[in-house]
Amino acid sequence: MKNLFVALLVVSLSGCAGYRIGDVKPHYLEGIRTIAVPTFGNETYQPRVEVLLTNTVIKQLQQDGTFRIDTEDKADAVLRGTVRAVSRSPARSVRGNVLATTEFNLNVGLRYSLLGKDGQPIVGPADVVGTTNFFVGSDVTTEQRQALPLATEDLAVRLASQLSEGW
Repeated sequence: MKNLFVALLVVSLSGCAGYRIGDVKPHYLEGIRTIAVPTFGNETYQPRVEVLLTNTVIKQLQQDGTFRIDTEDKADAVLRGTVRAVSRSPARSVRGNVLATTEFNLNVGLRYSLLGKDGQPIVGPADVVGTTNFFVGSDVTTEQRQALPLATEDLAVRLASQLSEGW
């Protein structure tokens, strides 16, 4: 009876052999604990989107908790990026008039690289895109400007997930 109990205990605990508690970074990021995030570059005509995106990424990385944010000289790695695109595309048109749009998709694209202390890329260059939808009011430009923080937040969540989980 005692042998049966031990055998059942071993079998039931063997299912937990691969689990880890805490952050589970990809193997190539095992030694990275702190990241510096300097202001991203901007290749778009959208003013100050790089500042908004940099701040949103920093907040998301802090909220994720896998990495600490530090200055470039003290950090284990530096996250460099360039905003490559801010675009909108029609998502829904007015019934009976396909030329009039009631809803747009807003996309923000970032190309990033995670560089080690030696300046060599650890991750990337890779692309990440954040998206959101917004409805058209009287002024499309104002509506897009108000939707931009939502798209950058979606991008920051995806970027933090790619860095902390490896995909």
